[in-house]
Amino acid sequence: MHCDSLRHRLLGALVIPALFVLAACGSTTAPGSGDSAASSTSTSSASAEPVTVTHAQGTTTIPATPSKVVVFDIGVLVTLDELGVPVAGVPQLDTLPDSLAKYRSDDYAKVGSLFEPDYEKVAALDPDLVIVAGRSSAAYPELSKIARTVDLTVDNGNFLSSFRQRTEALGAIFGKRDQIKQRLDALDTVAADVAAKAPAKGTGLVVLTTGGKMSAYGPGSRFGIVYDPLGVRPAVDDLSTDTHGNAISAEFLAKADPDLLYVIDRDAAIGESGKAAEQILDNELIKQTKAAKHNKIVYLDGFVWYVAPTGLSSVEAMVKAIGDSVS
Repeated sequence: MHCDSLRHRLLGALVIPALFVLAACGSTTAPGSGDSAASSTSTSSASAEPVTVTHAQGTTTIPATPSKVVVFDIGVLVTLDELGVPVAGVPQLDTLPDSLAKYRSDDYAKVGSLFEPDYEKVAALDPDLVIVAGRSSAAYPELSKIARTVDLTVDNGNFLSSFRQRTEALGAIFGKRDQIKQRLDALDTVAADVAAKAPAKGTGLVVLTTGGKMSAYGPGSRFGIVYDPLGVRPAVDDLSTDTHGNAISAEFLAKADPDLLYVIDRDAAIGESGKAAEQILDNELIKQTKAAKHNKIVYLDGFVWYVAPTGLSSVEAMVKAIGDSVS
């Protein structure tokens, strides 16, 4: 995914609707009770009190606001960058968009890749906290031997609720509770509005293209947010929730005949050369679907949906994209 090729699409995807544009907090107030993902007695933005976080692989207590953080997930990196939280170490990320280009510089220690951390470099950095999620979650056991580690993987089967818990955990850890709450509350409001409108717009299907081939994704999958909680009725039942989706053909799409067809171009998202999604869908059978006839083939932003789907602004943009498609 080359920065230049993504600039236009990324900037467009990250335009947040008015409900998301909120005044930044001048200071944090005492945290409210009932946080589902983390608890703390801190009342300041830089806490000296412990924060206990329940995450995808256990419970971790963080003694105070971390000052040296290593991040192995791009979605988390997106959120921390937006919150102004400094990061000390990141994986080697050569295909970041302009908004995150600074993390390619030598100002940030490079600690391996998303899938293969360099454990020696992590140990040498001596971080206060390591954050993994999604692609990097398998490294949790080894990383947790080096430093306090949390796994903020989001549960695709309960996406928005799980996403809220994980993002609230970041707010608790870094003293950003109020900022996080405002944006998440606004997100929930918009998502509920989308979910109220979507069922009346017919059926939908999410398709990912790569290497000239197509895969379909249904409820409970990595792109399941489209169906539940955002309310688009699936055009096909019983699709596997496997990470790689269900291999499909043009004939499959013609039979499914969705009213809304959402398309993610994986090759463009990760900077690989290949047949563009538009070319793959340039097929006479697909042109006969209701989605094609009514101009409802929606090309989704690859960075937002595939590379960093759990970043705070990414999820805001995802909800907006589906909302626009059912308006």
